[in-house]
Amino acid sequence: MTTLEGRPHTALLVVDVQNGVVEGAHERDAVVANIGRLVAKARRETVPVIWVQHSDADLVPESDGWRIVPELTPGGTEPLVGKNYGDSFEDTALETVLSGLGIGRLVVVGAQTDQCIRSTLHGALVRGYDAVLVADAHTTEDQTAWGAPPPAQVIAHTNLYWTYQTAPGRTAGTVATEDVDFGATP
Repeated sequence: MTTLEGRPHTALLVVDVQNGVVEGAHERDAVVANIGRLVAKARRETVPVIWVQHSDADLVPESDGWRIVPELTPGGTEPLVGKNYGDSFEDTALETVLSGLGIGRLVVVGAQTDQCIRSTLHGALVRGYDAVLVADAHTTEDQTAWGAPPPAQVIAHTNLYWTYQTAPGRTAGTVATEDVDFGATP
């Protein structure tokens, strides 16, 4: 259903699953395990896995905090897109990578729910992509000290509103890890 011409393929987009991003995240181990299962499934089904890696003053390239978590290893031919903003499309090579692979549908996982995940989902949808969020494969840290709801509520709210997100000619939605179908729309 994507509005992007000639882009019938799906990719798994793994956003910012880095040591310094998820070290204190809600249900970190379960989320990383779910992402690992999806990466393995995508690889078995020859679905492209695209990795996004954030850099900023706290996530300095080549530092331990900047590295992808040890439980997940990008494959040698899997694209790795560096970014400096919440939206994985903003000032990055992501669109070029996706276009080159004929990708029009993204299955999105990673961190942080209330920052880079939301920004990337909206960025994808407004650029013409179908964007599916894996409901149990994204996480965030506790930011209640700054007035945010607890992480479980942030995640639940994001899942709720993305389930009903729409745009002309595009699909959105959520799905559980066990129900991900890289060939089907939500």
